[in-house]
Amino acid sequence: MPVYFEKLNGTVKQYFSILSQEIPEFLLDYINTLEMQKQREISVTCGTFYANMYSDRIWYSSLDHSVGVALIVWHFTKDKRQTLSGLFHDIATPVFKHCIDFMNGDYETQESTEELTTQIITQSKEIMNLLERDNIKVEEIDNYHMYPIADNDAPNLASDRLEYTFSNGFGVTEKLWNLDEIKEIYQNIEILHNEQGVSELGFVCQEKAEKFVNIASRLSSRYIDNRTRFSMQFLADVMKKMSEKNLITIQDLYQLSEKEIIEKIENCKEGNIAECFKIWKNATQIKESNIPPEDVYSVSLEKIKIRYINPLVKVGEKTVRVSEISPKAKKDIENALQFRTKKYSYLDFNFS
Repeated sequence: MPVYFEKLNGTVKQYFSILSQEIPEFLLDYINTLEMQKQREISVTCGTFYANMYSDRIWYSSLDHSVGVALIVWHFTKDKRQTLSGLFHDIATPVFKHCIDFMNGDYETQESTEELTTQIITQSKEIMNLLERDNIKVEEIDNYHMYPIADNDAPNLASDRLEYTFSNGFGVTEKLWNLDEIKEIYQNIEILHNEQGVSELGFVCQEKAEKFVNIASRLSSRYIDNRTRFSMQFLADVMKKMSEKNLITIQDLYQLSEKEIIEKIENCKEGNIAECFKIWKNATQIKESNIPPEDVYSVSLEKIKIRYINPLVKVGEKTVRVSEISPKAKKDIENALQFRTKKYSYLDFNFS
């Protein structure tokens, strides 16, 4: 058993045992590769883990998320290629995760780093040797979008969306449910076929689907509240400014850990980068306004990715979207889609 699994905290270890009763042997070697292990030092919370305005969060890495997705795919498919595509789907994730999408101006899809996936896999001697051993081609595992159980278009349910809803809800973003509730939900899911006849994860019981949608919709607003929008854009701007001043390189964002990058920020002598970062890190709340604030650093993002889920439910021999049969689920989804914040978020510093 790799050291990775031995070092997991008890909650995450229990959670993984719910997702799959077995951890397939072939998967262990891939998890142990250098490229996957780099993901251990990246939080799924896009850097917000380090700010005091977020409290009582548990550490959950990009590697944890990727392993969780892989275990879900394995549980439902027992297919090596699909499972590895789930494991590798975030292998190109840089420090602060989707903040770099913000840095690239990709607020809506948050997929700007995914194009590096194939490059990272093919340049890894370890991974390529393992793929050769298992008689698997790169093009069979470097794009999880081609496997609908691993990933599909919102608001459908796939392993990626299922995993981050589970983990974010048990304390990574907020404590909204416990592991027993997750197990109850998970055991009610099976592979169904959607409106296009394509395989998709869905629920056998309407009540379980409603509970899942309620948690997913509550989390949806957390992902785009002004604390998060401000924090992600601020960290993106810090990275951009330091890159422009040649204090860090784009390669650093993929090679160094978040702690190493934070150390570079906190020790920065250029301008007021370190001072502003300290203010953000120690702030306990964000300020909001519908009027443009003057003489301070502020964030206003009109188009931003809204993460919501409208899963399938089995009704007799048919499958339907839960919103079509449940006023409760429909209302929860509408609340997620209609969530609005004040237009501007800011803190009292001028980031120059």
